[in-house]
Amino acid sequence: MPSQFFGLNIAYKGLLAANAAINTTANNIANVQTEGYSRQHVIQQASAPIRVFQKYGCAGAGVDTLAVERIRDEFYDGKFWSSRSVTGQYEMKQYYMEQIEVYFDDDGLNAGFKTVFDQFNTVSMQELLKDPGSDKAKSQYIGSAGNLTEYFNGLAGNLENMQRDINLEIKTKVDEISSLASEIATLNNQINTIEVSGSCVANELRDRRSLLIDKLSAIVDVQISETPVIDPVYPDRDTGCNRFIVRIAGGQLLVDGSDFRELECRARADYEKVNQTDIDGLYDVYWKNEGEQFNLYNPAMGGELRGLADMRDGNNGEEFYGEITEVGVTENGLKDTVTVRVNEHYLQDLNKCNLSDQGGKILLGNQEYYYDSWECEISYDENGDQVYSYTFELSDGSLNGRRITNDRIGKKAQVGWNLDYQGIPYYMNQMNEWVRTYSEKYNSILESGYDYYGNPGCNLFTADHVTDEEQFNFPDSTRFDNFTYEQFQQTGALKVSSKSDSYYRMTAKNLSILRAVELDSNLLANKFQQGDGVEQRDLLKELQTMGIDKDKMSFRGASASEFLQCILSDVALNSSSAQRFYTCNQEITDAIDTQRMSISGVDEDEEALDLVKFQYAYSLSSKMMQTFTEIYDRLILQTGI
Repeated sequence: MPSQFFGLNIAYKGLLAANAAINTTANNIANVQTEGYSRQHVIQQASAPIRVFQKYGCAGAGVDTLAVERIRDEFYDGKFWSSRSVTGQYEMKQYYMEQIEVYFDDDGLNAGFKTVFDQFNTVSMQELLKDPGSDKAKSQYIGSAGNLTEYFNGLAGNLENMQRDINLEIKTKVDEISSLASEIATLNNQINTIEVSGSCVANELRDRRSLLIDKLSAIVDVQISETPVIDPVYPDRDTGCNRFIVRIAGGQLLVDGSDFRELECRARADYEKVNQTDIDGLYDVYWKNEGEQFNLYNPAMGGELRGLADMRDGNNGEEFYGEITEVGVTENGLKDTVTVRVNEHYLQDLNKCNLSDQGGKILLGNQEYYYDSWECEISYDENGDQVYSYTFELSDGSLNGRRITNDRIGKKAQVGWNLDYQGIPYYMNQMNEWVRTYSEKYNSILESGYDYYGNPGCNLFTADHVTDEEQFNFPDSTRFDNFTYEQFQQTGALKVSSKSDSYYRMTAKNLSILRAVELDSNLLANKFQQGDGVEQRDLLKELQTMGIDKDKMSFRGASASEFLQCILSDVALNSSSAQRFYTCNQEITDAIDTQRMSISGVDEDEEALDLVKFQYAYSLSSKMMQTFTEIYDRLILQTGI
């Protein structure tokens, strides 16, 4: 038979349970606006009954308060982290593609390409055609040509500044990953310290850790696993500890329990550039203290870091790629050379070439080497088909720790990465291709005619040296666009190196007008026949026609004047695609987060109802204790026991 005080003990347990529920509700209400907080509730269980040796068998012993746990659905956490990573990637692309769209736009308010080119090729040319001998008309025409060069100079500068901004943002994100990893590892240690006995759960610390994972998932994709720690001596014993592992970028380990790995950014040296148009000091990412490079271009990687990498380095999948056909040494024998045959169309046109002119890295088979310069060679095989190859002069032993061997022949060579996205390098290269092709065709027409003085025409478009105030000359010996089989038989292969004064050295950034023509407009050729008068304008008409006739100068199957349409179609497509994917994935992320918060979030109305419910339970338990107090008063004091 249970004790006379058995009922008092039951009421006391009920009082404790109701008090715990009220305190937990108060904690929920206090954290209703706390970011990452998960609603908590009290876990209760009926106490083990007591056998009373009566007909009814056992008597209930009240309630036990087991724990205060957070309400969280890990399934929705995983779905949220996965969706947030995709959203972060397209958020970055959308943001920067909108800027590029503004740069290229020609809305009539800001002078874009169409406005500037029409002023040059139509308006100024029409005035010049009216009076080809007029110094004023020539000066006006040359000035409008200068406006065209300034347009490309400014646009290239804007894209360079954007690449610089993205580069700095990559560093910020990488540093943030390391900071989050450190905090997560610290929380893992604190959580295990609290939960090691198995008697309680570190709710607030787990919420904080989940919030950090939320932030990490926006930067890079994450994969989480949590497994119990097993005691090897007593495998069946519950240690209360768990091994929490965080992996990023397709499964690379970031955090393992209280241990974590850090990332750091290292600026590329000037001899490590990938693209000719890249700014100096682009960051590569490495695992700190390990020296192993973190692959920013991992196809499995997502998040804002993936979006930034695509925007900064996206080359539309047009990296340098070919087969090694020959290895050798330079004339002095101090450096190695490697010859790579290429078949891709964008590598068979130097106007489309974006290889670095300052040296870089080249992957030969599975071995990485530094190179100082390269030379493009155009020849013909026995069938009369053109053969294109590049010979790289590798750096000396100060950069390359090993010499190249013949076993590299037949293997693949690669410079840069196949990043199938139209990022800044792609748009810079598109501009370079246009200015090179247009200037080449335009200057050819001028050189085939005569100026005011009866002298052979000279170039109008040229490029400025980077290191001094000189300008490039662009001799015909570096022209490859009209290199024929007959010329090959007479002179042998045509070779153009990265150091030659070829149109490859012309970019949108250094495009300029020949200073001599700026100083003396009469140097501008206007006629094809030397004996024609100064009023002859047949050459000028040819120049104007070249700008609108794709048969005379073609860019991506369109005429020179349609350059903006070609570029804007790319920009608009990428911008709308990024916007569409971002909006779609943001809606999915928000829906998942709403579902997640419906489970773990604090609802003020629900907590208010719970507060009333637990208050009544507390009052009833108090009433029970008061009732038993009266019973014991009668039993003890008034019966004389």
